[in-house]
Amino acid sequence: MTKYILMVLAGAVSFGILSSFVKIAYQQGYSPAEISFSQAFTGALLLWLLARIVSPGFSVRSVGRRQIAALLGTGATIGLATFYYYVSVHYIPASLAIVLLMQFTWMGLLFDWLFFRKRPSLMEAGISAVIIGGTVLAGNLWGNTDFHVSWTGIFYVLLASVLYAGYIVANSRAGKHMPNLTKSAWIMTGSALAIGLVNLPSLATESHLGFALGQWALFLALFGTVIPPVLFAKGIPHVGAGISGILMTAELPVAVITAHFLLGEQLTTTQLIGIVIMLGAIIAMNRYRVRKVKPVAAN
Repeated sequence: MTKYILMVLAGAVSFGILSSFVKIAYQQGYSPAEISFSQAFTGALLLWLLARIVSPGFSVRSVGRRQIAALLGTGATIGLATFYYYVSVHYIPASLAIVLLMQFTWMGLLFDWLFFRKRPSLMEAGISAVIIGGTVLAGNLWGNTDFHVSWTGIFYVLLASVLYAGYIVANSRAGKHMPNLTKSAWIMTGSALAIGLVNLPSLATESHLGFALGQWALFLALFGTVIPPVLFAKGIPHVGAGISGILMTAELPVAVITAHFLLGEQLTTTQLIGIVIMLGAIIAMNRYRVRKVKPVAAN
């Protein structure tokens, strides 16, 4: 169980470093549609190439159309979550956006309860509350009296949070008997298709397509659409949707720390306290989950 927990955490860390680099790309004139679509499209190509190398004998016929449709739908959720999150940071501060995105933690547990009757334990609910409190501190919102924020940005990031939670639940149940790279390739194909369809008019008229954008696409694809999905595809089915949602909150402290060192953004004592609270809660949940699973494995 420990190695699967580490896989989910590593995927979250990979996601966490992206926002700083995306902000740099925005400074160079690229749009959320260009960045998110090129990232997903390049990632899908890389995953299909790796899938053919690692599992050359795998046949799609052994899976069925329903499974493929489920994987494409799973990809659509993470693709649109990424796109709408990228859009939101144009309207609201990055610290507020990441804090609101972290609401997928309790949303994942709620979805598991509502749709699959998997009621969260008191421990899971309590740790979720602690993590949510930690995100408020880590986002530097404690004592902030400036409420002049864009409701458009808040809408987009909350929409991204709902889609992110749906992705976690869907990924934990779709394509369980498929090779991980092939599963990830189908998911990223769905991601690229969804982002492309939503942004078709703007992408058709963009003038930034070229080698420079390709460099950004390759870098962001590796850390945003290749490494995390592969790790999530392997780890989430073993860890479970609810716990995975909690583990993936590691994206927040990583994003804050990366922004501090790469972009020179302020990192206050309050934020550090919030990060410590979150990491402590995540570690506590890991220990709880491992102790809970060990007796079952012994039987």
